[in-house]
Amino acid sequence: MQETEGLLNKIKHHDRVPITLNENCSIAIPDDALDVLLQPHRLSFFYFVFLDGGSETYTIDMEDVTISDNQAVFGLPNQIFCNPTTTHHSENYKLGFDENALALLPNAFPFLLNPLNTNIITFDPTAKNRIKSVFSNLFQLLHAAGKPQHTDVILAHLNTLLTEFNSAYFAQSELYQPANPKLAKYIAFKLAVEQQLNLQHDVQSLAAQLSMSTNSLYNVVKTYSGQSPKEWITNRIMLEAQRQLQYSDVSVKELSYSLGFTDPGYFSRLFKKSTGKNISAFLREKQDLSPK
Repeated sequence: MQETEGLLNKIKHHDRVPITLNENCSIAIPDDALDVLLQPHRLSFFYFVFLDGGSETYTIDMEDVTISDNQAVFGLPNQIFCNPTTTHHSENYKLGFDENALALLPNAFPFLLNPLNTNIITFDPTAKNRIKSVFSNLFQLLHAAGKPQHTDVILAHLNTLLTEFNSAYFAQSELYQPANPKLAKYIAFKLAVEQQLNLQHDVQSLAAQLSMSTNSLYNVVKTYSGQSPKEWITNRIMLEAQRQLQYSDVSVKELSYSLGFTDPGYFSRLFKKSTGKNISAFLREKQDLSPK
């Protein structure tokens, strides 16, 4: 697995805003950065691919994700992202930015915590045309030769894009309304877990941190995920364990300690309970799938 810390600075297209935007792969990427992006890599920034035609399959956290010309796929920081291996690419826009760019925007975008647990956004035809137009304008702004790159205009276009994405993302489910206070609590719960992933989480402490009772937290998490808070936390930690086992050579003992477990045996039992496979079987599958 390739790490991408600092990669955005090598491929960004604005001197003040950490953002990169490519149209149909027309802008050359430095060879060292391209070598990383063509292999499974852990994202350190937000990454979007918007298709203007055709279809493509990406792999995110070991799951294949196929999008068509009315969709976008996105990867979030810490997710393991794999680009298509085919040399033929559909018409697309590829956008990357980080938390520093988000901090410059006037709005917040709850979809970036992925409460729907999907990396696909589907657009209706009208929204698709609007988004394509914004992408095209932003691409021209970022790559216009001999013209100043106006930071405020760049940020306005990025803000518009993310507003469109946020709206379309939540429109995919009637359950998820961005202004819903329960959704806000669920997102806060997810963020709290992500920020302290290597700690053994106590549900009662998390509820107190979120100014909620344990019953209220249970109801919120169960409503939006179908799992109890304890189940959700365990499954999230086991996803991280699978990422590490799939894309690195870390030992089981090292991995268990890094994820906050003091007993590697308990960690192994929990892994099997959560994934349905023991670690040795998971590693055998990894070896079987490796290039010969």
